[in-house]
Amino acid sequence: MPAVSQSIPPDPSRDDDVISALLHRRDSGSCEDGLRIALVVGGGGMRGAYSGGMAHALEQAGLAPTFDAIYGSSAGAFIGAGLLIGMSEGSSRIFFEDMADPKFIDLRRLRTRRPVVSLDHLLDHILVHPKPMRWTELHASPIPLHIVATAADDLTGHVLRPQSVDDWKLAFRATSSIPFLAGRPVELHGRKWIDGAVSEPLPVARAFDDGSTHVLVLVNRTPEDLRGAPSEPTPSRWARGVDRLVPGLGAMADERRRMGPALALLRDADHPRRGGAKVFTLWPDTDAGIKGLTTHRARVERASQIGYSSVNAVLDRHR
Repeated sequence: MPAVSQSIPPDPSRDDDVISALLHRRDSGSCEDGLRIALVVGGGGMRGAYSGGMAHALEQAGLAPTFDAIYGSSAGAFIGAGLLIGMSEGSSRIFFEDMADPKFIDLRRLRTRRPVVSLDHLLDHILVHPKPMRWTELHASPIPLHIVATAADDLTGHVLRPQSVDDWKLAFRATSSIPFLAGRPVELHGRKWIDGAVSEPLPVARAFDDGSTHVLVLVNRTPEDLRGAPSEPTPSRWARGVDRLVPGLGAMADERRRMGPALALLRDADHPRRGGAKVFTLWPDTDAGIKGLTTHRARVERASQIGYSSVNAVLDRHR
């Protein structure tokens, strides 16, 4: 008897229609196709080097203007901003050139209850001198950047609505501020906010709720790491160490254990919250050994390169 061929079911987290729609928009020069295409960029501290490299590859491929909206929390918000204003190469290089430095991250500061991560150094030095953020262009961008932050009073996620350049600076501080790790809650529009990744490390559900028909997702973990995330029984070693200093803080900061709901959305094409939307998830092809607070420059640079090449490998298959 002839062998019966068995087709491999499509991966619901990697629908090629998303890539095809983006390339069609780029090649036609028009976004008037009845679709709503969103980009979702996850947080994860220094893991953002992966998605920084991915965003650089997307910009180089001419895909930055093809999105209708960008969603980001924590590091993902900074990367999304760079893509909007044509600074994705800087968003990629900032991790290993400027942020992998004790002036930005120094675990020794935990001993004196000072923030491990210096948002002052990021916002008042890095984004002013070596990698200046063009705040006015960001504020005027026709493509909205939805910055997710977590309300400090009930730990629910919300999209911040900056009304001025000063608001944008506060919004970026708010979406990255974990108490003791990165500073106190940030007050904006009458409410206090902390890191967006505490409530929504991967704000893909928001893109679906806003009516997106196609969603490109930048994830800072390999598929192997993602498969283990939802069932992780205990916080990571570094999170347990933080908990010993500030009870409860390490578990709150350990975003790997909070990605389960977003991963369920990515893996289930029939999930009711997806509403039939198509998804393509971009992840690193290999693991560079990056954690949220990694400052080893060579590994961080390698993560950026992996993100860049991972996107180009996908685009090459569609050329």
